[in-house]
Amino acid sequence: MYRYKKKLVSDINMVPFIDIVLVLLIAFMVTTPLIIRGLQVNLPKTAGSPLKNVKENTLILSVKKDGSYYLNTGNKQEQRVTPDKITDTVKKIQQRAPGIIVLVKGDNDVSYGKVVIAMAQLQRAGVTNVGLVTDPRNLK
Repeated sequence: MYRYKKKLVSDINMVPFIDIVLVLLIAFMVTTPLIIRGLQVNLPKTAGSPLKNVKENTLILSVKKDGSYYLNTGNKQEQRVTPDKITDTVKKIQQRAPGIIVLVKGDNDVSYGKVVIAMAQLQRAGVTNVGLVTDPRNLK
């Protein structure tokens, strides 16, 4: 009788590894949208240099110290608006001037929540170009 010697298999069985990776991938794909909450802001790709010239199609949304909101539509007059009116007004302005840039000026002493409300209203209006105005002299 001949006996066959069994060779040792030196291959790694990848099937369990692939199964685990696929399960983890599905778990991350399902949970990631639930974890991320926030406003999408088109961040600049620069090192934070100041704006030299502000274009004509720029809208400035100011949040004053008392929490009130003002829109400057370019004619150098700030109009007081409520948070609900921000979305409607900005949508109308965007229809007239697509690709408008919105700058948000928040007072140093205003509640962070007030600025977030303004950003959320801009997001609802469909604004894609948003910038935050700062005073470089106060940055140390």
